[in-house]
Amino acid sequence: MKSMRLAFLSAVCLYLLAAMTPIAAAEAQQVSNGRKAKVNGTIVSRDGNAVKVLDKKDGSTKIVNITDTTKIQRDGFLSRTPMNVTAMVPGLRIQAKGVTNAEGQIDAKKVKFFHPDAFAIAIAQEQQIMSNQTAVGHAQTTADQGITNAAAAQSSADQAQSTANQGVATAQAAGTAAAADAVAVQAVNKRVSDLGDYTTVATAGVYFANNSYRLNQTGKAALDQLISTNSNINGYLIEIAGYTSSTGGAKHNQKLSEQRAAAVAQYLRENADVPMWRIVVPAGYGETHPAVSNDDSKDRALNRRVEVRILVSKGQREDSQVATAQP
Repeated sequence: MKSMRLAFLSAVCLYLLAAMTPIAAAEAQQVSNGRKAKVNGTIVSRDGNAVKVLDKKDGSTKIVNITDTTKIQRDGFLSRTPMNVTAMVPGLRIQAKGVTNAEGQIDAKKVKFFHPDAFAIAIAQEQQIMSNQTAVGHAQTTADQGITNAAAAQSSADQAQSTANQGVATAQAAGTAAAADAVAVQAVNKRVSDLGDYTTVATAGVYFANNSYRLNQTGKAALDQLISTNSNINGYLIEIAGYTSSTGGAKHNQKLSEQRAAAVAQYLRENADVPMWRIVVPAGYGETHPAVSNDDSKDRALNRRVEVRILVSKGQREDSQVATAQP
């Protein structure tokens, strides 16, 4: 009888232990999911409300989810104009704070841009970036074709830039950030719409290791030479286009090409002192438009590239001294 009682008690204890184990694990997972998280880095790409960010601290990529309750700030203060996820443009630097979810992503409560004029640039470029991703072939040839009305286009671009400079100065003096945003958006929109009136005057190729988007010393030197050689050009714009070889899936290659373009744009802004508004669109085109065939490893290495073009209006080209930097 005593042995039967002990056996019954042992069975009850084992049952209770088994029942409590999933509950404890679920509670531990819930605590882990809800912990605070932060990331500082550069936007690589965006898919709906999910923003992929390249962490400046460790070089990893993290997914930041933007919701209707996420507060988006301009370098320390809330913008007077409501912001949403469309302001998250590849190439911009942000700091996101929030909590982790079950997938290890960050549900953002607050997003802060590092550059005061980042929102104006983001709004103006969003439509062009979406166009590049949905019409790859057409977007690649737009800057090369141009039109013949260079004199009128240059006059319009100069007027737009003059208006932007005057508006920004007035806004800073008055302390009105909204005025600066409106003028900056107008100027960048004008430059994007007039892109067909610009022609390529200098190029540089930057090449990457297989499945990598990190700049090496050779690539950095090519970018430095491109900017220093053409520093005397007035009214220039810079187009950045990233590509991959045919190795890997199309979806992976598209994201990799965007990461390569973003890395070049970030280097030009931070190390070559190129103003952000001069960079038209840092875009990725995946494995399309290969420079050479992908038949062997040497050819594939030439296709793992970012093409950087300096664009100048046709009206100013004859007065500009330009050169092409070769890696």
